[in-house]
Amino acid sequence: MACSRLSKDQIKKAIEGKLERYFGCTVEEATEGQLYQAVASTVRDEIMERRTQSRGVRKKTGSKKLYYLSAEFLVGRALHNNMVSLVNEENYTQAFKELGIDRRRLFEQEPEPGLGNGGLGRLAACFLDSLSALKLPAMGCTIRYEYGLFRQKIVDGYQIELPDSWLDNGNLWEICRPDQTYEVHFGGKVEDYVDVSGVTRYRHTGYQTVLAVPYDMPVLGYDSTMVNMLRTWSAKSPKTLDMASFNRGQYAQAMEEKELAEVISKVLYPEDNHYEGKELRLKQQYFFSSATVQYAVDDFIKVHGYNWNLFPEKVALHVNDTHPGMAIPELMRILIDKYGLEWDRAEDITRRSFAYTNHTVLSEALEKWPEDLVKRLLPRIYMILQEMNKRLCQRLWDVYTGQWERIGRMAIIGYGSVHMANLCVAMSHTVNGVSQIHADILRRTTFHDYYMVEPNRFLGITNGITHRRWLMQANPALSSLIDEAIGDAWRKEPNRMIDLLPFEDDAAFREKFAKVKQDNKLYLASYMRTRQGILLDTESIFDTQAKRLHEYKRQLMNALGIMMLYNRIDSNPNYDCPPVTFIFGAKAAPGFYRAKLIIRLINAISDLVAKNPRTKDLIHVVFLENYCVSAAEALMPATDVSEQLSTAGKEASGTGNMKFMMNGAVTIGTMDGANVEIFQNVGKDNIYIFGLSAEEVERNYGVYRSSDIYETNPEVRRVMEQLIDGTLCPENPRMFQELYHALLFGDGGGVADPYFVLKDLPAYVETRHILSGDYRNREKWLRMAIHNTACSGVFSSDRTISEYNDKIWHLKSLDID
Repeated sequence: MACSRLSKDQIKKAIEGKLERYFGCTVEEATEGQLYQAVASTVRDEIMERRTQSRGVRKKTGSKKLYYLSAEFLVGRALHNNMVSLVNEENYTQAFKELGIDRRRLFEQEPEPGLGNGGLGRLAACFLDSLSALKLPAMGCTIRYEYGLFRQKIVDGYQIELPDSWLDNGNLWEICRPDQTYEVHFGGKVEDYVDVSGVTRYRHTGYQTVLAVPYDMPVLGYDSTMVNMLRTWSAKSPKTLDMASFNRGQYAQAMEEKELAEVISKVLYPEDNHYEGKELRLKQQYFFSSATVQYAVDDFIKVHGYNWNLFPEKVALHVNDTHPGMAIPELMRILIDKYGLEWDRAEDITRRSFAYTNHTVLSEALEKWPEDLVKRLLPRIYMILQEMNKRLCQRLWDVYTGQWERIGRMAIIGYGSVHMANLCVAMSHTVNGVSQIHADILRRTTFHDYYMVEPNRFLGITNGITHRRWLMQANPALSSLIDEAIGDAWRKEPNRMIDLLPFEDDAAFREKFAKVKQDNKLYLASYMRTRQGILLDTESIFDTQAKRLHEYKRQLMNALGIMMLYNRIDSNPNYDCPPVTFIFGAKAAPGFYRAKLIIRLINAISDLVAKNPRTKDLIHVVFLENYCVSAAEALMPATDVSEQLSTAGKEASGTGNMKFMMNGAVTIGTMDGANVEIFQNVGKDNIYIFGLSAEEVERNYGVYRSSDIYETNPEVRRVMEQLIDGTLCPENPRMFQELYHALLFGDGGGVADPYFVLKDLPAYVETRHILSGDYRNREKWLRMAIHNTACSGVFSSDRTISEYNDKIWHLKSLDID
């Protein structure tokens, strides 16, 4: 069936009609918020019309469906993205012009959904986009967080966290489905009883009930009638206000139980450095995992009845990192307690239904829960985990006879904790890393013991990004230029972008490419001036590091590198370099003191270079406040240099590196994560690689002494001393002493400089110096930039999803258009 599109005049009529019916006003009288509501409702109507056309096809054909469980979906604003997917942006844009609606101001009226934080959530959002584009039946599942992580404000150089209350005015894109509400149970106790057939069964009693109410957000396939859903679960109490307590004047008590239940879906990633925080996080994870699995089982029964042998053939459950891992014992609970299956059969069905993506090799990030907390909060789930663990250890004993320590490392429950990564690995049919180097590390170290038992279960599938948002939407001028050069087939087949390669040798194309980049710089400058009152030098190199702030991502090394450049310029009146604007975008977790101190350091460096008459025209340091998807959409098309500095072997993949590359930025980075594959695709002459390899990092553990670098490299020693001598903060010279000590001596008995910042710093600074020289060769730089864009198609999430589907899910594309 063909995709119908509203004409320009139909769009105008729809907007005017909605303003009249909803708000009793004309376009001229409407507020910006009212205009957004009218336009977004018009776009939503187009989407839901397509949803109606394709609805029911999966159930009629009995096709397999994927449930993609993730604690985050960093979806970004929907209005513009949906206009792109409708392939009707031109008609909407023309309608806006004729109605006198400012397109950019209209988009800015939409609140950014607080459903994610970083790469994990953005990846999940890209996956949903590609699943719909490829017409694969799927549902994303997460929590409907009322408040996102936080809204970041920089005050006097410090990060301040403000509530991210994105739902204050509702969410026009979501559809509440109260008919599909599920109960989720916490606490209580488990009683055993013997059923009529003489089998021992278990009954959960005395529990607290929380209702999981679903809200569905449509995810439209590009130029298609295919619409998948992102399902977000909201926690509600089954009890209303306690009127007896209220009438006695006990107002807090009257609301207490209701609020305790509903706090589950309040905040993304509550602090868990205390017991109460851990309890809330565990509740959150079980809450959305349980609701999702209950729905998936019921949906299966509606289509296929109680033919449980079909379940793994018709239902794919994928856990994105360990946060949704409790879905595994939850499926076991439902199959055994509700439908009476025997353990062995339930375990076989469960294991053949689940797949697991790992996103980290950092030991502190491999999630685990206190055993007593799980036992108290989820008593029946704990019993199932115990039985899983007992059977797992028996199987492992047959392989690793007598190796108790090894088996203990692999156990689901051990040393007083429930180990979620071990649960996911043991009970999934496939485990994948998100880049080839990451998968190799999982096989060699993180899950090596499991890999030796079942090597065929471990895969590497490199991450990807949706070119529809990160190129077609974020960079329409470059998209049009690509169309002009090679046609528009790349929009549906991003691998066709490789056809752009010959145009790096076309002088006229290079000039057009350069103009697009310069125009994007001018737009970012306008964006920053409006947003933060910051003036950007659009003739300078835009050198960007934008990602979650963590020590292994080494924003600190970037900052120290800027200080070394500052010192060279300040001490040598003949030192020459092109002007450069260093842009940082990052949020630090509220409880992560050192990360927040690094933000303060970056802002102190910004003040320092701005006050020095020698450096103020050559170096600019900018911290982009409250970095988010919409900020990234302005930043990435304008960036010249993409900083990807993680300690080799620590970054699972990265996706920011792909977004920058696609928009014509050149990468400076380590051979880590997807940087390795970018290097392989663009070649050594179109990327700047420095520093230790992952193997060298491993060899240096236990022998590396950061003090050796400090003692033998005068430039490094000077920068380190500037952290504590008042150069950066005269009123408080010891402000950055903690960073100084962490790099040279460690803290609390820990290893000094565990992420090899000082070890890689000299090579990083010299590589950046070479990069600056190359930037001055304008034609060489433009060739490199075009080469990166041309080679970026392989990093489309369409390719990634196709690999997941071929190797793991085995879904069939629906014939709906």
